[in-house]
Amino acid sequence: MRLLWRTLTLHTAPVRRTSSEPAAVSSFVPACSNTDGPSLELLQDFVSRSRRLFVITGAGLSTESGIPDYRSEGVGLYARTDRRPMQHAEFIRSAKSRQRYWARNFVGWPQFSSHQPNCAHKVLQRWEDSGRLHWLVTQNVDALHSKAGQKRLTELHGCTHRVMCLGCGGISAREELQRRFEALNPGWRAQAGAVAPDGDVFIEDEQVLHFRVPSCQDCGGILKPDVTFFGDTVKKTTVHFVHDRLAESDAVLVVGSSLQVYSGYRFLLAASERKIPVAILNIGTTRADHLAELKVIGRCGEVLSLLQPL
Repeated sequence: MRLLWRTLTLHTAPVRRTSSEPAAVSSFVPACSNTDGPSLELLQDFVSRSRRLFVITGAGLSTESGIPDYRSEGVGLYARTDRRPMQHAEFIRSAKSRQRYWARNFVGWPQFSSHQPNCAHKVLQRWEDSGRLHWLVTQNVDALHSKAGQKRLTELHGCTHRVMCLGCGGISAREELQRRFEALNPGWRAQAGAVAPDGDVFIEDEQVLHFRVPSCQDCGGILKPDVTFFGDTVKKTTVHFVHDRLAESDAVLVVGSSLQVYSGYRFLLAASERKIPVAILNIGTTRADHLAELKVIGRCGEVLSLLQPL
């Protein structure tokens, strides 16, 4: 399958938020143009030609479910605040940093865990059911693909709905840890600020001084969300597994990712080396634009929902 390399320009009319879409959801999605007919036709042709489609999704998919991202122009975390995400080394070496992280996460968890898949997640799940989608790799840690029923799925950076022990390696449910937090901190309260992308909220440091963090019930070890923090690396076994799924595929579609993080970008490099055609659906520019045969700028849910059933 070969297409002429082409970056599609779109109409300048602004995307209109439907009355059923909460303003809070729209506030995390960057402004963009309506996707034109030729753009949709080329993307439809790209997807329809594939028999074993490999999909990579990123934070731009989940912003339409009301979860903010880091890099979106004007609305991402980096644009809204000078705060930065937790670093792996900081979490490991500092008990105070772990206390601060878990206190924020405890406050933010009820809202974060309640987010639901949007229409883009549901379209991708239907593609799996139809046999068109061979494998989906998500860089998101929000479990929305799993909630949508996706089975042929790799959560590249893990999932915040799981907790792991750094001592014994045991895995437990985040909801279970929430109950333990509540039992250990019955009178603790904090005033929350802005929402962050990975499930926590901003609260002042003095508010976390008396927050108590439990240890692993089996070995007494340090508990950490089962995610790849910034500064850490994805497990080699996971990377090899995804490369194997990519080798079995005949086309790659990127949905809602700038691919600025190498852990995801490496698979676009591998696709290029294997001469596997690439299409990208994203609002902004991406690190892999030069590798794409087709680039469509638009909102993930809006565009995917307009494609004809496969």
